[in-house]
Amino acid sequence: MKKLILSLLLPLNLLAQTDTSSFDQKMQWFNDAKLGIFIHWGIYSVNGISESWSFYNEYISHEDYLNQKNGFDCSEYDPEYWATIIKESGAKYAVITTKHHDGFALWDSKYGNLNAVRNSPAKKDLLRPFVTALRKKDLKTGFYYSLPDWSFKDYTHHTKSQKRYKIKEDPQRWKRFLNYSDNQLLELKNKYDPDLWWFDGDWEHNEEEWEIDKIKSMLSKDRTDVIFNSRLKGKGDYETPEIGIPVYKPKSKFWELCMTMNDSWGFQHNDKNYKSPQQVIDIFVDCISKGGNLLLDIGPKADGSIPEEQVHILKELGKWTSKHKEAVYETNSGIPYEYFYGPTALSKDSSILYLYLRDIPKDNKVLLKGIKNKINRIYVVGNGTILSHNVFCKVYWNAYPGITYIGVPQNVLDDYYTVLAVYLDGKINLYDKYNAAIESN
Repeated sequence: MKKLILSLLLPLNLLAQTDTSSFDQKMQWFNDAKLGIFIHWGIYSVNGISESWSFYNEYISHEDYLNQKNGFDCSEYDPEYWATIIKESGAKYAVITTKHHDGFALWDSKYGNLNAVRNSPAKKDLLRPFVTALRKKDLKTGFYYSLPDWSFKDYTHHTKSQKRYKIKEDPQRWKRFLNYSDNQLLELKNKYDPDLWWFDGDWEHNEEEWEIDKIKSMLSKDRTDVIFNSRLKGKGDYETPEIGIPVYKPKSKFWELCMTMNDSWGFQHNDKNYKSPQQVIDIFVDCISKGGNLLLDIGPKADGSIPEEQVHILKELGKWTSKHKEAVYETNSGIPYEYFYGPTALSKDSSILYLYLRDIPKDNKVLLKGIKNKINRIYVVGNGTILSHNVFCKVYWNAYPGITYIGVPQNVLDDYYTVLAVYLDGKINLYDKYNAAIESN
């Protein structure tokens, strides 16, 4: 009987291993990418007000909010330039808001009555040329899509104080909404075939009401490698923390921080509180060290031009990523801070340890503790300079591997982050014992 049970369980275990392997393979490009660009673009950029929330929170009437569509002319929209500047930043993918909570679609949807082609001076599909430009640059395409549509007549919510109905009171009306939403999603899938779906707004209903499994099945048909973010009541492929870098590494194997350059997702004329390139790279390095991605947002103007402050940040970010690409892409999370007082990352095979130095090292040295491996060499990434190192507190009668001091002359320092590559004699081996007294003598 035990043999029979074992024989029945074994294929299931093998299947589970295959599923895990298949999932990791699907997520490989995303895990290697490290940097993506988020694009919030819609009619809210005309007046420069909060996207969708400005009418939902009743700071402005719904009618006045929608009147912005008359100024959404996209006259300076250059999708080729967008793709070029995104590529230059070092990003490997882009996610664009195909439709925010306000229901305004950037493509010519046959469903609903609010889109850029039929309801704005733009009079054109804004997604097609951008998707084409991204793929010419070998960049992955992500589509943001809002589950709620506060403008659609058959959706439950309209503003914070106005709810149209409850699902249990009119389930047929809810079905009409789901049919509208499903048809829009199928249009996006069939017309553009994105690599990643970035959903938002799942908090207003539960998993069954949204029909999450149906959405995923529908969008995965004939495209089993497509990726979903977690805002499907947690039934996605990766976590999506927002604005604030996690203090601790997220539990999920795959995750992505989405973050604004200033304090706004969409373009706002009065928001000049931009982060400096240094501050953006600070956050990016933190994401890399914790094994995650950064999805950095830009908010184009109503005419389609990208604000110069945002272009500047993208260009400076690109200079740093280009110089340090070895220590950015295809890396894994680093080692605990007990071993090095700063962010770190590891190569895929864990035989190269990358040390990120934000500041000028005191006495031109940095210290690394508890590395049991032999260090073959240390050099400055993007510079090539070989660095000297010395080991202290290593004695024959104790297994403690000592403290390694690495010399870092000021002439090799980067304007933002200097990165050191520590080549080890194999997979990193960290000392993890409490030190005792004499072990042998």
